[in-house]
Amino acid sequence: MNAVAEGFRHNYCYQCGACVADCPANIYSGSFNPRLILLKAILGFEDELIRTDSEIWDCTNCYTCSERCPQDVRPIDVIIALKNLCMLQGVSPEMVGKVSDSVYKSGITTKITSLVEKRRKMYGLESLKECPVDELTAMFEDE
Repeated sequence: MNAVAEGFRHNYCYQCGACVADCPANIYSGSFNPRLILLKAILGFEDELIRTDSEIWDCTNCYTCSERCPQDVRPIDVIIALKNLCMLQGVSPEMVGKVSDSVYKSGITTKITSLVEKRRKMYGLESLKECPVDELTAMFEDE
């Protein structure tokens, strides 16, 4: 996991809990806990995290945990690395594949409907622009 998580930074976690305090996923679900995810990674229990039904999929990737960490552990990097390992091993939730396919085909995660456009206008937001799908496709092909 270290090559995917960019080193041993997670070993500096002393389990203070700062990463949990303002975590929106923890506030929303109550069961998501970046501190426990890090502890499992530190202790070598990645098998409990690299699963389709893993709690890592509740993470919103907001980076609040990394901003709050006094040790600069960057819990989000560990969580993203675990998500990447899940993808490599083919154990991600079905919805992740659907979202990825949508981004690959259209450049966006959801369909833009007339209702979306109506609400954007109501809130004074600009209309969404077409995404340069050919540029995205070229980036994916370069990998």
